[in-house]
Amino acid sequence: MDELELMLRLLAGLVAGVAVGWQRTLQHKSAGLRTFGLVGIGTAAAASLFSETLHPDAASRVVQGVLTGIGFLGAGLIIHRNGEMAPHGLTTAAAIWVTAALGCSAGLGKWLVTLTATGLALFLLALDHSLERRLQRRHAPPGEDGAGGPSPD
Repeated sequence: MDELELMLRLLAGLVAGVAVGWQRTLQHKSAGLRTFGLVGIGTAAAASLFSETLHPDAASRVVQGVLTGIGFLGAGLIIHRNGEMAPHGLTTAAAIWVTAALGCSAGLGKWLVTLTATGLALFLLALDHSLERRLQRRHAPPGEDGAGGPSPD
């Protein structure tokens, strides 16, 4: 891998992270553009370090470790507020995990995966909560409205 390829991989990880982070920033979530950008570029850097190593399992081990470890960052976003039993921050935590996967795919030079998965993630994050609420009401047990309070994110 030459220097230009490495820079493109890092840039792709950054762009994927910033794209997801921008959406979370617009939604006024606890993690935003900088956090997601750092996750994207950091995971791209980690994956690219071992993408062309002599040992065939090195890249897969790095990706496995990154995706497991990033769960701890996401877990810190899932909190209980005011004694409520419903967790908050699940979507943001999931988005951080997805951003780590996007960074890893960029770092490994998997351009189609990075581009397609970024687009799909943005599509899912753009879905309005009203769609979820309508589905919950439609499939709620008799006697319940399915509203259930605030959204889990």
